[in-house]
Amino acid sequence: MEKLTLKRILPLAVFILFLIPIITSSLLDLEQKKANELILEQERIQKAAEEKAEQKIYLMGKFDPAQREDFILIPEQYTTLGNKMYLRKEALTAFLEMQNAADKDEIELKIASATRNFIYQKNIWNNKWSGATIVDGKNLTKDILDELERFKKILEYSAAPGTSRHHWGTDIDINDANPEYFESEKGKKEYEWFTQNAYKFGFCQPYNLKGSARPMGYNEEKWHWSYLPLAKNFMQEYKNLIKDEDIKDFLGDEYVPDLDLINQHVLGINPDCL
Repeated sequence: MEKLTLKRILPLAVFILFLIPIITSSLLDLEQKKANELILEQERIQKAAEEKAEQKIYLMGKFDPAQREDFILIPEQYTTLGNKMYLRKEALTAFLEMQNAADKDEIELKIASATRNFIYQKNIWNNKWSGATIVDGKNLTKDILDELERFKKILEYSAAPGTSRHHWGTDIDINDANPEYFESEKGKKEYEWFTQNAYKFGFCQPYNLKGSARPMGYNEEKWHWSYLPLAKNFMQEYKNLIKDEDIKDFLGDEYVPDLDLINQHVLGINPDCL
């Protein structure tokens, strides 16, 4: 009986011994596969975080447009002052097409301001805050002592650093960034041409006259036009990525949480530009 039992058990034992390395190998392969998947997932998360950080840097203008391949120097003859300005390549191409069409209608179009990075916008803002630049005939550091009210006054026409559409390389000021200019006969004629034709080339006026359709945000800027095929995407990314705590490093930045800048100013634009 023992011999019979051994005869039965022995093949089973041999079979089990044969399976052990196979099972062990399969388990090791499974563990290695899980480890590889974990590494890949960690790399994916890391890459996504790096891309998010890079896009935040872009959206807030913390870069030099002269160093980016997707920006181009605007030829001097298309600017009002002849100083170096940059735009996204697609935006400049669209502007030149619009400028050519305007020229045929005897309307002059030149770029008064284009890409303004964080440092540029910070200088504009800080100069107004400190009184180095006069605003509506006032030295704000002397005439508006309440700093929150001073912040609001600057916001009538100037974006806080890190919140300007000019950071994106999609927005331009045309001919003259001054309300009085567009009250002149020449300015009125040019603005009328913009409103009738700019959309054909992808441009929209983000800061139209405030009213029921746009109750908040900056005052009307007839000179400011945005290239929507790019700007629409950047605005959505801004909404998703940028928080109040990201908007900092300029004079008065401690008041950012009190003013809801993202919803009221970055997103407070002409509904036609959404």
